[in-house]
Amino acid sequence: MVCNFFIRVPENWKRSSGAEMERRWDSLLFVVCLILSFAEIVNGGITSSYVRHADFSLDMPLDSDVFRVPPGYNAPQQVHITQGDHEGKGVIVSWVTQDEPGSKTVLYWAENGGLKKLAEGFILKYKYYNYTSGYIHHCTIEDLEFDTKYYYEVGIGNTSRQFWFLTPPKPGPDVPYTFGLIGDLGQTSDSNRTLTHYELNPAKGQALLFVGDLSYANDYPFHDNARWDTWGRFVERVAAYQPWIWTAGNHEIDFAPEIGERQPFKPYTRRYHVPYISSGSTSPLWYSIKRASTYIIVMSSYSAYGKYTPQYRWLEKELPKVNRSETPWLIVLMHSPMYNSYVNHYMEGETMRVMYEPWFVENKVDIVFAGHVHAYERSVSPHSPFMIFSLQKAFQSF
Repeated sequence: MVCNFFIRVPENWKRSSGAEMERRWDSLLFVVCLILSFAEIVNGGITSSYVRHADFSLDMPLDSDVFRVPPGYNAPQQVHITQGDHEGKGVIVSWVTQDEPGSKTVLYWAENGGLKKLAEGFILKYKYYNYTSGYIHHCTIEDLEFDTKYYYEVGIGNTSRQFWFLTPPKPGPDVPYTFGLIGDLGQTSDSNRTLTHYELNPAKGQALLFVGDLSYANDYPFHDNARWDTWGRFVERVAAYQPWIWTAGNHEIDFAPEIGERQPFKPYTRRYHVPYISSGSTSPLWYSIKRASTYIIVMSSYSAYGKYTPQYRWLEKELPKVNRSETPWLIVLMHSPMYNSYVNHYMEGETMRVMYEPWFVENKVDIVFAGHVHAYERSVSPHSPFMIFSLQKAFQSF
């Protein structure tokens, strides 16, 4: 995917119908950041004349600064965070140490003072064909205060590293919040432009919705898992400071029986933990969270979703749980779009659309975000959710 959106959830929102519903969308600010020009805010109703040429973007060289390993023996690398519970008072901190396990604890403290506290996590490793991972750490920090800046530290001694994050406001109907949206990122020169534009955009996303396809490691010989490491170092400059809400895409499947790898999503699920248990899910590939005035449901396009499957049963129970007086915005994330008129991946999402679009309509889902197709489309009807997909050659904003 070659763009990122900023989504501003406005204050004083209320659910209406008819013409009032149309006016409600005017209050939702989308800022689209193009990867071949510096970030630009576009006013509502204006379509940019910019056209991105479909030139192939080359991989960044492995000796690029963005892939550099932090200095010092066994220094933590690939640091990233995501929401750690359903409500927004927890954070999962993840990182990798290459040489030895090191410490599995996170030291954290609030900016406004108070005692420094320790949270203890766990460490795992995995093998994939001829690759053995470093020591992957996951640590959940719990019972944080809403709307507070926290600092955290990982590692030992003079190679420890310090970062910070902001917890979201307490869920409520009139709580403004700004999300970024990225998908299909990879590790090409265009990938770096996209991430730079996200960092520099004046809209300043507070959390990032990632709609699948992370490292593209499976595009390399033998699903070269070293490319998961380079990608983790590449996105650390943003992902260590604000939560990325993960969705799995087709490039995360990594099912390769020809080299003896028969467990789908093996590298992805080892490296990227999500709070799926807190939403009653049985799999990290589908889950939900609340954040400010939004209720976010993450679905898996590449797991079984037919009638009576675990994902089906979970979503059937999940949608009625949404309290629109507390979280009026209901957003669904998936990788493969339900609607797609572009030649690539045409109709791939049709079976999921047939299965779940009636549920989305019945439960008044506001927006569905997807990636996968590298050509931007958006759709809206009086009955269906607003749907936004990928971008390649042009963009539009509201």
